[in-house]
Amino acid sequence: MLELLLTTYVFCYHFQLDDPLIQLVEDYKWINFFDFDWRLGIDGLSIGPILLTGFITTLATLAAWPVTRDSRLFHFLMLAMYSRSNRIIFVSGPFTFFHHVGVRINSATKFILYTAGGSVFLLLGVLGIGLYGSNEPILNFETSANQSYPVALEIIFYIGFFVAFAVKSPIIPLHTWLPDTHGEAHYSTCMLLAGILLKMGAYGLVRINMELLPHAHSIFSPWLIIVGTMQIIYAASTSSGQRTSYDRIRLVYLDEMGGIAIPMPKIFTMFSIFSMASLALPGMSGFVSELIVFFGIITSQKYLLMPKILITFVMAIGMILTPIYSLSMSRQMFYGYKLFNAPNSYFFDSGPRELFVLISIFLPVIGIGIYPDFVLSLSVDKVEAILSNFFIDSFSMNKTKNKN
Repeated sequence: MLELLLTTYVFCYHFQLDDPLIQLVEDYKWINFFDFDWRLGIDGLSIGPILLTGFITTLATLAAWPVTRDSRLFHFLMLAMYSRSNRIIFVSGPFTFFHHVGVRINSATKFILYTAGGSVFLLLGVLGIGLYGSNEPILNFETSANQSYPVALEIIFYIGFFVAFAVKSPIIPLHTWLPDTHGEAHYSTCMLLAGILLKMGAYGLVRINMELLPHAHSIFSPWLIIVGTMQIIYAASTSSGQRTSYDRIRLVYLDEMGGIAIPMPKIFTMFSIFSMASLALPGMSGFVSELIVFFGIITSQKYLLMPKILITFVMAIGMILTPIYSLSMSRQMFYGYKLFNAPNSYFFDSGPRELFVLISIFLPVIGIGIYPDFVLSLSVDKVEAILSNFFIDSFSMNKTKNKN
């Protein structure tokens, strides 16, 4: 909580929204023998994820309370992960994407194997960028952003980083660790996974692949759109096969649930609201995000009209499939009569603490949906700078191809 308050204070009083450059830089000597420096800073692209990390970590810690087993270790790991997540988002320093969260042994093993495997590609890419043109590694983000590479070498770097971030996102077919991890992890850990860690993959693709390697990104960006479109359809199609859910009545099969809307009205209300948000209902944050994606594709000058229409049509199919599985899950859990006559001792509705966590998440969902400019204004200058470099590099490559 204290770190979240300090981060909010720094954001309100010391961060300049109209400055796309790196701000609040901290530069210290770390290991003199190896001439290592500790250098961190933030810009418009990183301030949003930093605030989100503090917000979700605070709520996840509150949701897990009271911790009855190894409480000191639990809170230590929560703070360690919070620090590690922020260090990833901070720019100007080394790139670290190694994580561990508390899940059961089999799921944790798969998670660690996937994460460690992806991190190998990330480490090789970082060392390659740091060693290029120098005998000593220079892991400075500003220096790397201004460095130009041969196209073939840039493509190799891009593929390595893409594999690493595809595991973090995750992107098909490197996603199989996610269902097991979410299925067996504690719900506070699921909040950290969905709210923070999965966002690191998308953040890395923009921060490193797009900003540091714009030539290669101009080559791979059409394929990324295709992969993203396929993932929308795949995720929406496979979600309907989900048959288990953690709940308060010790039943994990959705087919065995039903009729709990009356004994659990608070959970039913908040679940319904968040389901509508995931359906991109106007006035909620999901609608803003999907609208930006559609406008970005339709108004793009990089692609022809027919591919844009085709991609938009396929994405619209995903929007149709989303209500099917979401509303079907709500029907199985909350409606019907299967558990209506069960003993009341099995039912535990949200208490004050849990209701506070739910409302704390609900308010930003509505706030962003009604006034999205508050969030978009955080990164608009930095995003415009990245896009300008990307389109300049794309134009230069197309012009070179035409001459050849």
